[in-house]
Amino acid sequence: ISGYAELIETGIAKEKDIKHFASEIHKSANRLLSLINDIIELSQLDVMDGNMEKAPVDLSDEAQNCVEMLQMHAEKHKITLLAKDIEKNCIIYGNQNMIQEILYNLCDNAIRYNKPKGHVWVSVFEKDSKIILRVKDDGIGIAPKEQERIFERFYRVDKSRSKSTGGTGLGLAIVKHIVAKHHNAHIELESELGKGTTIRVVFADNMTV
Repeated sequence: ISGYAELIETGIAKEKDIKHFASEIHKSANRLLSLINDIIELSQLDVMDGNMEKAPVDLSDEAQNCVEMLQMHAEKHKITLLAKDIEKNCIIYGNQNMIQEILYNLCDNAIRYNKPKGHVWVSVFEKDSKIILRVKDDGIGIAPKEQERIFERFYRVDKSRSKSTGGTGLGLAIVKHIVAKHHNAHIELESELGKGTTIRVVFADNMTV
């Protein structure tokens, strides 16, 4: 950001290059803002240590809303984002904002780390008295040796793709933090390199309506 801005400020940049430099400044600024926001959120989660307001949350509605909200984002990356097998009245006890963060980060990650004309399917259903959120994609997949590390802060499976798509490497770390510390839930991961990834968040304290 500083370098491109200096080239423009000092007049070194040619007029035909200014638009390109401005575009790069804009993209870099957005990436920086995303990184700052993610770091702040993780810091806040560390401080909260489980002390947050909780109430019944309709996971079905939240999932549907997230799919609708991210449609333009998915189209930009040439990905088809679909709500599939979302059962009604899947109620969990949790913090609504944090549930929205889980949904957003899982869907955003599946969109960014996908293939052109790929798909992302979001499902919510009840099984064995548990409410399950499932985000499945047919994207690049994750090698077995890397699957244990994808929830680490700043870890990226494909560093070059992260840079081009604007990823911060913190989305899945935020998901793991919320699930582990603030909700009676756990994460399950299945992935095959080149074929896609499925992440399930299993909530044990469902509330039947």
